[in-house]
Amino acid sequence: MRHEADDIPALTKAGYIATNAVARAFINAALALPYRWRVPFLGWVMAHVIGPAAGFLKRAEGHVAFAMPHLPHAEHRRIARESLNNTGRTLIENYSTKDLLARQKGAAVSGGGFEHLQQAVERGQPVIMVTGHFGNYEAVRAALLGAGFDVGGLYRDMSNPYFNEHYARTMHDLGGPVFAQGRKGTAGFVRHLKAGGQLVLLFDQHVFDAPVLEFLGHPARTAVSAAELAVRYNALLIPFYGIRAADGLSFDCVMEEPIPHSDPLTMTQAMNDSIGARIRAHPGQWLWVARRWRTQGYEQGPVSDPT
Repeated sequence: MRHEADDIPALTKAGYIATNAVARAFINAALALPYRWRVPFLGWVMAHVIGPAAGFLKRAEGHVAFAMPHLPHAEHRRIARESLNNTGRTLIENYSTKDLLARQKGAAVSGGGFEHLQQAVERGQPVIMVTGHFGNYEAVRAALLGAGFDVGGLYRDMSNPYFNEHYARTMHDLGGPVFAQGRKGTAGFVRHLKAGGQLVLLFDQHVFDAPVLEFLGHPARTAVSAAELAVRYNALLIPFYGIRAADGLSFDCVMEEPIPHSDPLTMTQAMNDSIGARIRAHPGQWLWVARRWRTQGYEQGPVSDPT
């Protein structure tokens, strides 16, 4: 949740300002480089400088060990560092709006869900595209925007208002209607959906008071709002992923078959199962630093198997 600058205690505000200054310095330094260099540069900085210094590497490593205790310790560390690298790459890709749109224009979108998307647009049926903090979902949205689709999204403001000011701008700059979470944003989101629009929702983070479902073999609170909206407005519910390719710059854009309408809990568990399979196939591409399993009191945990 974003805080207004005037309402923040002086010490917290100073920390936010300093954090934003450091982040902007790295971002601006990366943006001065050619695209093929800036993406791996910020990936390396996040994995080897910012991540370890901020404690993100240790936290991510603990989460990997919790979810995948069968893997050796060295693999936990490798996956955690690769995850931070992907985070840095994704961040600067999304700040490189023109470059990302140019690279993704004409990019192929595979999977049975893409044909369903096309058919839904032709008949004016709403579509909710669901994904998580995996690979770079904006690469798929950029490909769809380049192909003429009007794909919007709903995003959550960051708590740091100084960083959020320019971070939010990147999502608006990419194109398509974008709405911030909150009463006004949600109202616009619903209007776009009811008019037969296509919208993106990320569902893979902890939400307080949400139902407890299984995520990577452990109970985790998961918002069921995407499934509820799909049922309420007769919208297709299509999981999709921008899977980072081996070159670190390209993406495999995949849209899976729509999740059948049933009840919100069953549909949301199918969403968890979908992204869970993607994470197991490409564990270094998920945001392991996120505190996903708060429901059972697991925050960071030790680097070794916390169970």
